Amino acid sequence: QVQLVESGGGSVQAGGSLRLSCTGSGGTFSRSDMAWFHRAPGLEREFVAVTTRRDISRNYADFVKGRFIISRDNAKDMVYLQMNNLKPEDTAVYYCNAHPRPFTPWGQGTQVTVYS
Repeated sequence: QVQLVESGGGSVQAGGSLRLSCTGSGGTFSRSDMAWFHRAPGLEREFVAVTTRRDISRNYADFVKGRFIISRDNAKDMVYLQMNNLKPEDTAVYYCNAHPRPFTPWGQGTQVTVYS
């Protein structure tokens, strides 16, 4: 069973940057395509970005293209999300998980708050 732990969230002014980290231990983390998701208050969790297991191909939701960069370090069982030019609408709890078949349970997530 993979244990997912997200970190790196915080409060930042619009236009600022944050780097989220996710570690996964105890399973097939390094052999899985890994993604970031977010859940804004009152909304469903939605896809943000994904990277293939060898970090060869990356895809992004349209609302983060050109601003966020996903990456991973399989030697460390880590996935990252560099978030630049943050906007108030990026405010959400951010989660990492395998995609399209997520591990269970999900991690606790990390809160990102962007103020104007």
